[in-house]
Amino acid sequence: MAGIMKYGIIGVGMMGREHLINLYHLRSEGVVVVCIADPHLPSQQLAQSYNWPIQVFSEHKQLLDSGICDVVVVSTPNMTHYEILMDIINHPKPHHVLVEKPLCTTIADCKKVIDAAKRRPDILVHVGLEYRYMPPVAKLIDIVKGGTLGHIKMVAIREHRFPFLVKVNNWNRFNCNSGGTLVEKCCHFFDLMRLFVGANPVRIMASGAIDVNHKDEVYDGKVPDIIDNAYVIVEFDNGARGMLDLCMFAEGSKNEQEISIVGDMGKGEAFVPESIVRWGLRVDGRDGVKSLKAEDDRIKYDGLHHGSSYLEHLNFLSAIRERGEKAPAVDLHDGLISVAIGVAAQHSIEKGRFVTIEEVMQA
Repeated sequence: MAGIMKYGIIGVGMMGREHLINLYHLRSEGVVVVCIADPHLPSQQLAQSYNWPIQVFSEHKQLLDSGICDVVVVSTPNMTHYEILMDIINHPKPHHVLVEKPLCTTIADCKKVIDAAKRRPDILVHVGLEYRYMPPVAKLIDIVKGGTLGHIKMVAIREHRFPFLVKVNNWNRFNCNSGGTLVEKCCHFFDLMRLFVGANPVRIMASGAIDVNHKDEVYDGKVPDIIDNAYVIVEFDNGARGMLDLCMFAEGSKNEQEISIVGDMGKGEAFVPESIVRWGLRVDGRDGVKSLKAEDDRIKYDGLHHGSSYLEHLNFLSAIRERGEKAPAVDLHDGLISVAIGVAAQHSIEKGRFVTIEEVMQA
């Protein structure tokens, strides 16, 4: 095992504590969390309830100035990511960073972070699009990359799930804070689409609305404006198409995510949380479809995302220890494009037309 790697966590709400527990289960890999930063006292107190002597700060700048950590996890509300990332990147002491998705809430802020990071080759930045690491999704990625299904033509992702959870000060109830549902939640799926088809998005068409959730909620006199269902079509520059079917009032579902990948030679599917993967070739027909239960023996903690956060940390730790010779698996450009598709989809709903990636990238 290599030397001790000291972590700090900025933002210890629900996802911050999720990262804290994952890192606790990585103790045998030489990981230790030495500090946290959060202005919210109840979040501080919950984070301190775990079995680690942790120094507590109320502001992220205090954590950075303390100089006691080498790696920082940013799991604060979306609208704070830009300012915090810029402070980390511009700090005299280099800190490697894992930032929760979305990278930022706007394309302009994502670009500024990327430009700043280019001036700091001593820092690795990994974007927390951890759905890539879920065992059934990772297995499906392997099948696709191995060429079994041929050239991928269509990707369909269905997420039918529960409404947005309650967060500190209800920040996630408003587009101005979250970037909108299709940025906040669905950047995961747009990232997967791009990964599966091996191409970049060109234009997006979306239809969505607030039909069931949060309509009777009021915060400081304001009613939430986040959509709770949508269909999104994404066209890629190699001719492939992706479709997202999102419903956030569908608790009566066996699986939360269903992913279908169809190439010119065959089809693959992944189901979460059943963790089932199926794939078959056109020439073999229905009788030739194979099926397996996807598992990863490295996972020591399943957590909120079926072990994917644990594997994400394992991967990032490996990249750090290889001193930059191994790039983060999910880099800043991946973070930017996943946000850009979400922004284009939100605009498409507002404008009632196709929106190009070029249009939102230049805005």
